[in-house]
Amino acid sequence: MSSGITLSAGVRQNLLSLQNTAAMMTSTQNKLSTGKKVNSALDNPTNFFTSSSLSARAGDLNSLMDSMSNGVKTIEAADNGLTSITKTLESMQSTLRQARQDKSFESASFTVNVDPAGAKKLALSGGSFETATDFELTATGSGQYVKTTSDYSAPAAAAKSAVATAVDLSAGTATVRGGTLTIAYGGSSVDVTIADHLVAGTQVANIKAELTAGLAGTALDGKLVVGDDGSGHVNLTAAANEDAQIAITGTANTITDTFGANVTGTQGSNGKTEFSVNGTAVELTTAETTAALAVAKINEQLGSSSKFQAYADVNKVGIRATTTDAGSLAIGGTDAGLFGTKSAAGIVSGTTSAALTLSKTVDNMVSEINNSSTFNTKIKASNDNGKLRLQNLSTQKLDVAGTNTSGVVTGKATDTSSIAGNSVRADLSSQYNELRDQLDKLADDGSFNGINLLRGDKLTLTFNENGTSSIAIQSKGGKSVDSQNLGLSTTINAKDLDSDTNIDTQINKIKSALTSVRSQSSAFGNNLSIVENRQDFTKSMMNTLQIGADQLVLADSNEEGANMLALQTRQQLSTTALSLANQANQAVLRLF
Repeated sequence: MSSGITLSAGVRQNLLSLQNTAAMMTSTQNKLSTGKKVNSALDNPTNFFTSSSLSARAGDLNSLMDSMSNGVKTIEAADNGLTSITKTLESMQSTLRQARQDKSFESASFTVNVDPAGAKKLALSGGSFETATDFELTATGSGQYVKTTSDYSAPAAAAKSAVATAVDLSAGTATVRGGTLTIAYGGSSVDVTIADHLVAGTQVANIKAELTAGLAGTALDGKLVVGDDGSGHVNLTAAANEDAQIAITGTANTITDTFGANVTGTQGSNGKTEFSVNGTAVELTTAETTAALAVAKINEQLGSSSKFQAYADVNKVGIRATTTDAGSLAIGGTDAGLFGTKSAAGIVSGTTSAALTLSKTVDNMVSEINNSSTFNTKIKASNDNGKLRLQNLSTQKLDVAGTNTSGVVTGKATDTSSIAGNSVRADLSSQYNELRDQLDKLADDGSFNGINLLRGDKLTLTFNENGTSSIAIQSKGGKSVDSQNLGLSTTINAKDLDSDTNIDTQINKIKSALTSVRSQSSAFGNNLSIVENRQDFTKSMMNTLQIGADQLVLADSNEEGANMLALQTRQQLSTTALSLANQANQAVLRLF
């Protein structure tokens, strides 16, 4: 409704100008206060909605950044776990290599004293032997032997050989016609000349004198004693107890007149049976009444170092080789003939048999053990200055039946000794198992914000606002990175480190595990690179979108400030003009 007031054209024009200026100042002030030149769809529909769309997209991308940041930390947590697992695997590998290099295996040396006729084996149990394993100490082979040609009998009691004239030379009718007597004893013989003795009563003295003179200075001087029995009989007696007989032969009339005929005296004896075995003297006495006692006495004198041994063959006594390297057998000495016919050198040689039970030498044993797959991975043998040295190639105690605690190989099952195991390798197996247990614990602790990539969890990250660009991150095959899937699920027992081959197998398993872990680490690293790259890309896109949105709606503060200043000037000018116009209208008041 009109006020009914009439304004002049000048005033009305100036008033309208002020209203327009005020409206523009309001708009400019709004732009300066908001910083935008488009604050609503009314300002510029196209720019407003385009800017809103760009800003909304930038906001959507910004919300994805948090997810990507969490994803980066999840991958980093998994990588931390893989780094620690790798170090643990390397420590396990180092432990096994240390065990591989350690050769501090325990050993024991044994004196070999085996009777081929008795127990014949070692029984090895424990250590690396799953079951008791026998090692034969004897073998059937070629060696020499001898045995007495007849049943053994103890030597006769000590006695002197003696012979006496057959007739009473003191009788008045005795007549001795001269001639030669041959006296033999102990391998020597002497001829003694006897004269005619026709006068009764002088024969005993004369013949004694002739025998004494005939023996003087000969090989039998001092070995035979000339005497008589006081009853007309002249006698010859050995000076010592020896295994020999006096034998007398001679001219027919002479021997008949004195000794009656060709005669042999009583058997002399030293009370011993004496011979040698390859130069080692053996002596049997009347105490050795049986073959068994004789065998024991012979072996006592031969000693444990001899490669020959006496044995009983029913009632005969034999000597045989006991080792594979015994060599030839030669029986010498006074009574060597008990074992056969002596050679010209006084030796009875051994007979060779291909079927003797022989003790293996130390070198035989060492060679056989070290060249046998049954033994050479479990024990090692060597010749320790004539002793058999056995090294226990195990972390477990090795029991050796057939050896006694005094360090002698007897071959008797009732004798047992032990060789300790390798304690260094045993301790290293415990260290290995402690490290292996850490693998699963490290995998369990490699989670972030509830997601554990090391346990096979899947991490899905979206890279754009409509979900068409994303990445799914998971361990290979979706499997846990743990001892089971790394092929190291089995606990190592100390015994597993007995063999270098077993250790090498375990080292190869760890090499494979390291390869797997490093491959997984590389895969996670690649995933991390992708996510970080998308983070950078998203940041750039957000910046681009925001700048683009701002360019459409943001005001130029310099321009708007200048506008505001211009409008304020215009407003002042308009106010002045309005005032002037009003003054013109007030001129009529001067008329009153």
